[in-house]
Amino acid sequence: MSINVLLVEDDIDLAATVVDYLELEAISCDHAANGVHGLSLIEKNDYQVILLDLNIPRIDGLSVCKKLRENSNDTPILMLTARDTIADKYAGFDAGTDDYLVKPFEIDELLMRVKALSKRRSGQVSVLTVGALHLQLSDKNAVYGDQTLKLTPITFKLLEKFMRNVSKPVSRGDLMAAVWGDEHPDSNSLKVHIYNLRKQLEQVNARLSLDTVTGFGFVLNNTSD
Repeated sequence: MSINVLLVEDDIDLAATVVDYLELEAISCDHAANGVHGLSLIEKNDYQVILLDLNIPRIDGLSVCKKLRENSNDTPILMLTARDTIADKYAGFDAGTDDYLVKPFEIDELLMRVKALSKRRSGQVSVLTVGALHLQLSDKNAVYGDQTLKLTPITFKLLEKFMRNVSKPVSRGDLMAAVWGDEHPDSNSLKVHIYNLRKQLEQVNARLSLDTVTGFGFVLNNTSD
């Protein structure tokens, strides 16, 4: 799997070193020198990992991290900082970072952590939001406007998978793996649960469509855009 990384760092020499090293390891790395540019790149591109310096101009790293998590962005974030106290680390994790690397660091350790983080999504997001649909991950609750969807544990998992990949087709195999792991039931089971999820979205008049991608899977589209 190719890995795309965003580095948000105002130290140009350090940034050049990190970008060059990652690209030698076949990891594509975009660079932003301030928080505003970083947020703009994140809005336009898909990244597997974000490397985020704490002290960056215009919008600091903690604020960037908080903003991403408030917007349901579940890209893993590795915070880079010269601050190494417990209080500083707590502030980073409280803002939604997944890992913490204190400067100066060994570039090999950075590479190791990037590869590890790229294999998962962040667990720091507690709410996923698409339009007026809000999925509360902690209490397994889905609300559209002021209406609560009646979801089974399986339809909840399906909706979570779709909301994490809104507007992106998800294969039948990926959906079945997200719900049942390696123990897949017959293919009709997935069809039934997709049908039930569609009915729930229709009943709350959600401006969302769960569309079939012929020969592949399904995609959740936000029709209010």
